[in-house]
Amino acid sequence: MTEFERAVLLDLKQNLQIRERDVALAGTGSSLVPAESAAAPQIEVALLTGGIDKHYTFGLAMELLSKGASLDVIGSDTLDDPEFHGKARLRFLNLQGSQRADVSLVRKVMRLLMYYARLARYAATAKPKIFHILWNGKFEIFDRMVLTPFFRLLGKTIVLTVHNVNAGRRDSKDTRLNRLSLRTQYRRADCLFVHTEKMKRELCEEFGVQEAAVTVIPFGINNAIPNTRLSQSEARQRLGIDDAKKTILFFGRIAPYKGLEYLVAAFQQLLAQHHDYNLIIAGRPENSAQAYWNAIRKEIQDEISNGRVIVRADHIPDNETELYFKAADALVLPYRHIYQSGILFLGYSFGLPILASDVGSLKDDIIGGETGFVFKAGDAVDLAGTIERYFASDLFANLNARRQQIRDFAAKRHSWDEVGQITMAAYANLLRVPSAVQLPPAEQAKASINMRDHS
Repeated sequence: MTEFERAVLLDLKQNLQIRERDVALAGTGSSLVPAESAAAPQIEVALLTGGIDKHYTFGLAMELLSKGASLDVIGSDTLDDPEFHGKARLRFLNLQGSQRADVSLVRKVMRLLMYYARLARYAATAKPKIFHILWNGKFEIFDRMVLTPFFRLLGKTIVLTVHNVNAGRRDSKDTRLNRLSLRTQYRRADCLFVHTEKMKRELCEEFGVQEAAVTVIPFGINNAIPNTRLSQSEARQRLGIDDAKKTILFFGRIAPYKGLEYLVAAFQQLLAQHHDYNLIIAGRPENSAQAYWNAIRKEIQDEISNGRVIVRADHIPDNETELYFKAADALVLPYRHIYQSGILFLGYSFGLPILASDVGSLKDDIIGGETGFVFKAGDAVDLAGTIERYFASDLFANLNARRQQIRDFAAKRHSWDEVGQITMAAYANLLRVPSAVQLPPAEQAKASINMRDHS
């Protein structure tokens, strides 16, 4: 456990003891004001979103708001949501506006310059002391090497959520400048959040980040996607899939690091022996991956024509997402490289088993035979065998009964409540103010042990 995490736990334990004392006094008729209102000042935070990742921003913002924070959410048209408006203590500031790609280069450059001008003006006058960067903007090198030090010069406390320690390496586009800019931003941040212990080790070992500055938090399970009463049979009817078909899903942006070619190869192996399989591919190819996607689409053109592969190579709106997850029997993540995947938790939110490659920390969130199966990355033969093993398993045979267990498993390990507790405690620790949040039972035990070991 790092010094920062010890400080957070100590602060939480002290506030928990205060809360218990005040509850006890309240029971005797004492007129003392509760500690939460008397000792915990409002924490004001600016969430810098880069104008993307609406689902993560929504989950975090709503949880922090419920825990008493005051938020400025810096976003774009893409990120805007009715839930971000009309709430006390929450301001949605659309500093980026439209992010449409079908405009001229000159328009894109002007749009980017206007955004940075607005952001600089906001930062110079913003009331929040904490600037929590969820994602950088599109000009990442500038954000890392200029914008973050600029915020520090303004006296802001920088919190950084590191979703990908080095996406350049993941995408086979790493450069010396990329690594230098990452190191600059990581070492300028006062607190960094990562989603796995493996990511924390990489931050410390490869970028020289002090261990005490890094805290591991769960990846909150998606709570922004609508989940209606649509049944699997109705979803399949809308997609033209027979109820008897064994249906697997690939969902999300298409890029080489996601290994879709291995899933396609495995699917074709299965079709050579069986005719009761369907594959759904739903997601937009990244701009730089168009040639990659064209080659894959050419490979499966016959299966598309005969209806065994259903393709929607486009952005899937939130209100249509459940259609694909409910039509499927399993979600496949054939990734070649990944740190953590929000798609995995989106699948779990629909009670859908996950078949994932053994990269990053994916296997840490899968219980074999209970919530899914793991296969060797880059191995189409092993993937095909894993798909067959899943459809022959008790998990698939009893899927309707097991869906709620999968949802419960994910909710317990990746609740936004726990994310919010750790995040609010970190804010309070950085600002050196009392925290009004309570530890989960497991964290209370850790704090108790820590207090005994370091008393």
